[in-house]
Amino acid sequence: MNKYPAWLNTLVFTILVAGCLLALPNIYGTVPAIQIADSNGVAYEDAKLDEYTQAVEQLGLTPQAVYMQDGRVVLRFEEGTDIAPIGEELKTRYQRVASVAQTLAPELPEWLRSLGLSPMSLGLDLRGGVYVLLEVDMDAAIQTRMTLYEQSLNDSLRGAKIRHRVNLNNDVIMVRLSDAGDLENARDVVRQADADLLVADGADGKSLLVRMTETQIKERQDFAIDQNITTLRNRVNQLGVAEPLVQRQGVGRIVVQLPGVKDPNEINKILTATATLEFRLVDQSGTEPGSRRYQGRPGEDSQILKRKVIASGDQIIDAAAGFDQGQPIVSIKLDSSGGESMLNTTLENVGKPMSTVFIETERVAVTRGGETEYRIVKTEEIINTATIRGIFKNNFQISGLRPGEAASLALLLRAGALAAPVYKIDERTIGPSLGQDNIDRGFNAIKIGFFAVILFMIVYYRAFGMIANIALFSNLVFIVAMLSLLQASLTLPGIAGIVLTVGMAVDANVLIFERIREELSAGASPQTAINSGYEKALSSIADANITTLIAAVVLFGVGTGPIKGFAITLMLGIITSMFTAIIGTRSIVNLIFGGRKLESVPV
Repeated sequence: MNKYPAWLNTLVFTILVAGCLLALPNIYGTVPAIQIADSNGVAYEDAKLDEYTQAVEQLGLTPQAVYMQDGRVVLRFEEGTDIAPIGEELKTRYQRVASVAQTLAPELPEWLRSLGLSPMSLGLDLRGGVYVLLEVDMDAAIQTRMTLYEQSLNDSLRGAKIRHRVNLNNDVIMVRLSDAGDLENARDVVRQADADLLVADGADGKSLLVRMTETQIKERQDFAIDQNITTLRNRVNQLGVAEPLVQRQGVGRIVVQLPGVKDPNEINKILTATATLEFRLVDQSGTEPGSRRYQGRPGEDSQILKRKVIASGDQIIDAAAGFDQGQPIVSIKLDSSGGESMLNTTLENVGKPMSTVFIETERVAVTRGGETEYRIVKTEEIINTATIRGIFKNNFQISGLRPGEAASLALLLRAGALAAPVYKIDERTIGPSLGQDNIDRGFNAIKIGFFAVILFMIVYYRAFGMIANIALFSNLVFIVAMLSLLQASLTLPGIAGIVLTVGMAVDANVLIFERIREELSAGASPQTAINSGYEKALSSIADANITTLIAAVVLFGVGTGPIKGFAITLMLGIITSMFTAIIGTRSIVNLIFGGRKLESVPV
């Protein structure tokens, strides 16, 4: 009785070894490092290792280790090395082709790195850096989509030779027809544009009211969030911040965490900027339908530009700042659709002027009657007007930029346009000293709780209590191993979750040991008492842990960042404690006490 088959003991031992191996990288400290990535996000080849190593050695420093990680070059230095001057020099030297970030890297031996193992990452509250909470302008996202529908319907109705006038008023497009007989044809045109649009007849009998459905609005809002997250990640990567976190929070908010960044001012404008470009032909007659006047920059004349957009910022796939004849320029590369539109336009309009319109949206605070209100201010100005001298497609240049503006504009265009404006509603800067203090206090709490539980179990349950303590230590190892494997960030609330798990992890063993005591008091033999203790306590253990696991899943599903950190460690702790408390301790008990005659049980 009370003997596991050899394969099950082997499995338990294998899992324990695997857990120790996954947790092992966390015992090594971190040292200064420089991380270099391609500015366009292309993974580097191994040949780049030698190139950047030689560049650093020429600047007077020899890396402790150089290796490739996720397509990026990492140069690791000895502890205490001042890498700031080297990092700044590399940023200057490779600013057009690479993103250079100063960071901390684990001092892992080569054999651990070759296995693809790495320590768990630390959250912003433990590592220090900048936390920014952004709100996405959902109304602007819907308005942008409705504007595209307006333009599309206008072009389609013109192509169908239906006399009309299209006006957008908030979230409703009104299609007014000159002839009521064209009503059904116009309805068909709308359905061809998008069959899901809601179409209703106007009160005058010769107009249509077009709206988006609730499903379309929800899809557009989700798209705006997802697109903005992608764009913000690209922008942060362009800044050279190592291990940034950009994720959705709630319905319309995005959290950006930038570890190691000390000055939020250097990244605020890049995160919230909605700068983009539009290329339009100049309406030299000033009489074409839809044309309107755009202001030039101070000291420059305004121009009447045509309604049709030849290409826009969301069609730009690459942009690089430079100089031409001493003037700042941005070299533009368009995607296939933008390039095709530009090709057709230049084919038909050689010798005619084309303007580049710079568009920027910002939210301005206005105080009225002691209350602060926010106004959306959209700036549209012509930064360049040039005569089309030849036929071109995907690649061209724009000029007319102010000094220093070309580099930031190229970065924004290269990272992509935001699908909807974002506004900063919260910002916190956490210093590394506070982060280290949080780490020390958190781990001290884990140590105190751990040793208090160990002492209680030894005093109260003797030898069986010592077995439970081995399981408790294994449980901590498994939690760290799972956090490392999943690369889940350990946060301060996460440490609280681990502390709670330490207390909960012995609950199962307490139930088992008390059940064994009851069986012994009832006159059962030692082996029968041990077997009954594990079997009869199982249902109570499962009920208690499953209900807590459900609560943790709910916390993770609906909670924000700190709550998610707590929920993750709690979920992992419940899963690992179930294994260690039931299977792990049973395996040890069976090895020590199973299969032999016992006079008593040290419990």
